Amino acid sequence: MSDAPHLISYEPATGAELWRGAHGNVDELVARARKAWPEWAAQPLATRIERIRRFANEVRKEQEEFAELIARETGKPLWEARTEVEAVIGKVEISVRAYAERTGQRKLDSALQGSAALRHKPHGVMAVLGPYNFPAHLPNGHIIPALIAGNAVILKPSEKTPAVGEKLLSFFVRAGVPQDLVQLLIGGPEEGKALVAHPDVDGVLFTGSAQVGIAINRKLATEPGKIVALEMGGNNPLVVWDTPKIDDVAALIVQSAFTTAGQRCTAARRLIVKSSMYDDVIGAVKALTDRIVIGAPFDDPQPFMGPVIDMHTADQLTESFLYLISNGGKAISHMRRPREGLPFVTPALVDVTGMAERPDVELFGPLLQVVRVDDFDAAIAEANNTRFGLSASLVGGDPAQYNRFWANIRAGIVNWNRPTNGASSAAPFGGVGFSGNHRPAAFYAADYCAYPVTSTEMEQPRASVGVGFRES
Repeated sequence: MSDAPHLISYEPATGAELWRGAHGNVDELVARARKAWPEWAAQPLATRIERIRRFANEVRKEQEEFAELIARETGKPLWEARTEVEAVIGKVEISVRAYAERTGQRKLDSALQGSAALRHKPHGVMAVLGPYNFPAHLPNGHIIPALIAGNAVILKPSEKTPAVGEKLLSFFVRAGVPQDLVQLLIGGPEEGKALVAHPDVDGVLFTGSAQVGIAINRKLATEPGKIVALEMGGNNPLVVWDTPKIDDVAALIVQSAFTTAGQRCTAARRLIVKSSMYDDVIGAVKALTDRIVIGAPFDDPQPFMGPVIDMHTADQLTESFLYLISNGGKAISHMRRPREGLPFVTPALVDVTGMAERPDVELFGPLLQVVRVDDFDAAIAEANNTRFGLSASLVGGDPAQYNRFWANIRAGIVNWNRPTNGASSAAPFGGVGFSGNHRPAAFYAADYCAYPVTSTEMEQPRASVGVGFRES
């Protein structure tokens, strides 16, 4: 038996062991990837795309089994896990289209000057560090564009969801992508740090917390040759302004704040409400929140939300709720722990209008802070009162107010009468400030998976010298 330490994954909804595996050797994985990628990069683009389309077919063959694994390892309801698998499949054609649009070839001919060409090259070996909330869809959003561009990929999944990462990569191998080209690194923070810092890794594509993303950015600050794309979450505002459709407002708020048990980087964390609408809106949101069904992934009927990822996360959320109400916050809906020994928490609403200092952190779970304001300028100022800048929504208001909101909000995703979450894979996805480093993912992932190369070319050398030379 190997002496390497083992990683164990547990089902959040039951506490049962789901998967275990030995930690990987970073040097060995990188060496194999480094050796494999030139041949893959030399393949015609059509060949690489054909293999990736086969990958989608392999996922389709086990679509339900894959969804069940995601549900078991994350705790999310089966209905939501199924939508994640659909997104994995859908990413293929979106990425093919994005690569053609974002990195297409160009050629401009000139009889005397030859031709000018624009083509793109892959970076080489790309490290993909995935999160636990969407352990298939989000890493896949990096892997597919990277492979299409001609890169090798080493996926280090979250230590909380390694089984999904292993299953995801198995579909690529079954589709005919060389095994050394798509490799799995099992491990914790130490393996992640070693992968990021490895001299033969050419790019780091990260989705996760701001704390880890900033550490990666700092670590690689002296290595400008290594491409780094960071998606780091948000402290996202949802502003409610004049509208008679209170029930619709409540539904949008609940969808934004509590889908996936609040474990989405685009989840609404701060609800900013016009004072004159406060009682109606908060009453409707509380009534709808009280109706939320919380349960295990395979319960029948299906729950709206499952547990958070583990007991440590549940404990941290409970402590955050207690901190808010101990420092000036007023509880509207209390966070409770309905199942002893398991990480189920109930959604919480806390009015923090009276807090002297509101913590500007991403509370990654079903905990929504409420602020009341008197005018629209105050609403925009409060929405921008954060170091993050991922997603923001205005619910209600008129077109002129939305235009002001859009123009003044500092975020990469700005919505009107839509939730803060549920972004389309056919659009760029990313933020500013503590939310990202201006390298949006989704449709724009092609931009960081290949770099542009410009060329001027002639079939025969042709040159002459002019001013500044004596006659021979």
